[in-house]
Amino acid sequence: MPKSPYQKLKLLHLKQILETETDEDHKLSTKQLIEKLAARGISAERKSLYDDIECLINFGVDVIVEKTDSNYYFIGEREFELPELKLLVDSVQSSKFLTIKKSNSLIKKLESLCSSNQAAALQRQVFVADRVKNMNESIYRTIDNIQTAINSHNKIEFKYIKYSVSDKNVFKKDGAIYKISPYALMLSEQYYYLLGFDTESQMFKHYRVDKIFEINITDEKNDGEKEFEKIDIAKYEKRFFSMYGGNVEKVKLLAENDLTGVIIDKFGKNNIIMKVDQDHFQINVDIAVSPQFFGWLSSFSGRIKILSPESVKQEYKKHLENAQKNL
Repeated sequence: MPKSPYQKLKLLHLKQILETETDEDHKLSTKQLIEKLAARGISAERKSLYDDIECLINFGVDVIVEKTDSNYYFIGEREFELPELKLLVDSVQSSKFLTIKKSNSLIKKLESLCSSNQAAALQRQVFVADRVKNMNESIYRTIDNIQTAINSHNKIEFKYIKYSVSDKNVFKKDGAIYKISPYALMLSEQYYYLLGFDTESQMFKHYRVDKIFEINITDEKNDGEKEFEKIDIAKYEKRFFSMYGGNVEKVKLLAENDLTGVIIDKFGKNNIIMKVDQDHFQINVDIAVSPQFFGWLSSFSGRIKILSPESVKQEYKKHLENAQKNL
């Protein structure tokens, strides 16, 4: 029998069939594999198929062979297990900084890492509660440019937007160009933020990456390197709520015992928790005092209280009074 022009690709096609169509719950017999190869224009006999399967196994593909009269085959261990892929899919789907289009594209690629039957399970995993998704399709390019600039220690230029009542993006400062020395990308509240040094104001500022447009890497080298060396990024992120700045204060909080997990999630495990009585504990934390911090605090309806300093207590009191005026 003359060989088909696809015969040299036989091993590749066999590997693809096994990876896309088989798993522990979906197996293919020797006869079925021969038929599927034939449908692709590739002839195969039982003995040659056995040799091909052995070749794939020797190459490192985890082909499981169930020896019966017909022999059944399926892919066993893969790079990612199905539960791992489900976690990744859910993370992608729930991410606010990814657009719907980019989320779907990434999920499609994740589906290629398992069989088609397992991919159907991933699709069912995609149905997540409605979440706000980023509309900036160029965010991947923006992140890549920022990372490139960070690695090369070059300043970047960009325009920065704000959202308006008309649901249209409006450039801040009437479209003026921001020139910033980029130092770090941080993920907070499911948004990416750029930490950069503003030469004009001589201070570090935060910029939400999905609001950065028309980015350009300049030939100018960064400013503020000595100041950045003094920053502990892990501690820095913990101080800021929703990435809005404020004066950093050492704040003493009193909280109910069943909120221990909430406090640890927010401030980390490195702060000392001190028991006050049977129902309360006390903790001292560095906090960027801001409306975002007060908003978070008020969400617990008095179950977390500020003990000191007095200036922060009074600022919080004023925040609550202003909120009440708007009722």
